[in-house]
Formats: sequence, structure tokens, C-alpha cells
Amino acid sequence: MKLFTAPIETPVGPMTALASDEALCALEFSSTGRMTRLSARLDHWFAPYDIEERSNAIIERTRTWLTRYFDGASADVSDLVLDLRGAAFERRVWDALLAIPAGDTSTYGAIARQLGSVSASRAVGLANGANPIAIIVPCHRVIGSNGTLTGYGGGLEKKQWLLDHERRWANGRLF
Repeated sequence: MKLFTAPIETPVGPMTALASDEALCALEFSSTGRMTRLSARLDHWFAPYDIEERSNAIIERTRTWLTRYFDGASADVSDLVLDLRGAAFERRVWDALLAIPAGDTSTYGAIARQLGSVSASRAVGLANGANPIAIIVPCHRVIGSNGTLTGYGGGLEKKQWLLDHERRWANGRLF
């Protein structure tokens, strides 16, 4: 499989996009630890693959989506094609994340109940943390049951920034 990768600058820091010719496969914060995690996911879910360091149409569409998102114009992901490879439970969690509207939050427990697995809060948290497409698949919209921010691959400061950004724009329902 041929994959393409390119950096994308955002208000919350540099990110790395990874796409095939058909779909976005990953959008990750560009820290060493996150890139190591991404490499392991690629080896598990996409092997064999070759990576070319250049943008393609899918990455450019992602770049446009991120610009619109950060401008407060839209958080609609329906025009993006996502290649979300993972275990069946992970994919169910990621689908649940995509259903959380911009400006809103959910909890690990609420998602577990929604999936019919009331005792699976921890598993939801693990699947949330394994999300390969940050911001677009909005794992940042999941908080602790007591309303506190918990775990985020980009760091809690970025999670808070994203939630504040969405609330600011969602109040005007531009999203």
C-alpha cells in the first residue's frame, strides 16, 4: 500500500497527516511519542506499506477541513473519507465519537452505555486513546464522569483549547 505523509501547521501545534489515495489514515500531533505510536499502528494495520513524504489530494482536503474548523466555519466531517483501521470495539467507539456534536462533550461511561457495555468505561478510554485521527474523530470531546478533563494524546492544554474553541463557535451554531 502506498501512503503519503505531510506536516500540517495548526493553532494547537504541528500535526502529521497520513493518507492513501482514497482516504485519510491518520492525523497525529507531531511529537516523538505520538509518531512512535503511529508507526506501531501502521505496522499492525497497514503492512505492507510504503510512505512517500509529500501531500496528495486527501491530505489537501484534510488541510482545508482543518482551516475551516479552526476558522469556526465547520466541523462537518461528511466530506472526508476516513480509513479507520482498528479492532471492532475501537471502531464502534470511534463511530460514537463522530456522533458527538462540536461544542458538546460525552463521558467514557456514557459511550460505554451507548454501546451496550455498561462496564466498559476503561475499554472506551483505551479505544479513545487509540484513535488515529485526532480532532476530526473528536476524542477530545470525551471527559471524565465528574466533568474533569482526562487523558489526551496531544496534552490536556490542547484538549481544553479545542473544547473552548468549539464552544465559542458552536454557540453561534456555525459548526
